[in-house]
Amino acid sequence: MKTWFITGASRGFGALIAKEALAAGDAVVATARNAQSVIDALGEHPRLLAVDLDVTDEAQAHATASAAIKRFGRIDVLLNNAGFGLLGAVEEATAAEIEALYRTNVFGLLGVTRAILPHMRRQRSGHILNISSVGGYQSGAGFGVYCSTKFAVEGLSEALHAELAPLGIKVTVIEPGYFRTDFLDARSLTTSPTRIADYDATAGTVREHAAAVSHNQPGDPAKLAPAVVALVASENPPLRMPYGSDTVAAIEAKNAFVAGELAQWRDAAVATDFAV
Repeated sequence: MKTWFITGASRGFGALIAKEALAAGDAVVATARNAQSVIDALGEHPRLLAVDLDVTDEAQAHATASAAIKRFGRIDVLLNNAGFGLLGAVEEATAAEIEALYRTNVFGLLGVTRAILPHMRRQRSGHILNISSVGGYQSGAGFGVYCSTKFAVEGLSEALHAELAPLGIKVTVIEPGYFRTDFLDARSLTTSPTRIADYDATAGTVREHAAAVSHNQPGDPAKLAPAVVALVASENPPLRMPYGSDTVAAIEAKNAFVAGELAQWRDAAVATDFAV
């Protein structure tokens, strides 16, 4: 039996993965700002501990980690799932909107991870799953600030992967594409009220597309949850795990673009070295 620690577990991917882990016979510490919302979503269960956690409060994260250890003795899987989106051009976003996004998506993830790592290091085992996005690999108009938080998650995950591998702790960054969850709803996606006409053809178009695609996304959340539980059971999980054909296509397109651009500018790039 593994013990999972899941943030943002009251709905979306967090709730679905929590249910799947419980069904697999694991224990789950499921957190949300309001623990009752977790119980409402998951029900009562002898292997479930629902706990209040605001991920932006690092002291509360340490207290929650201690409560998890007291109840189950160990933490085997950390799923950093809590987060939200911001839609709008980079210039349209306000300082307050940007700060709030980073406080949850980046600093919150860091705080929870730092709270859990001492326990995993003591065990010399564990698996950290950081929810990123297709936007953590390829950014785009209208989601630039949001994607920048996920780029940060990817960079942190790469470093953690290198730092923790010698200690027996695995790290995987999960990159879902568009899945049919409530991510594009107002509860999960903040839309900047500022509109600048010069961006109507770029970020403005993305605003309209997001509204149209909401609840019509190609990805099936019911398939992602068991896929993540199976990933944790694998002996050699990947550093990056994309989910969804749209994510795979985006990764392939970006890799091809980067390779082509590098080939075109390679001579200029290497010419800046000292002459040998």
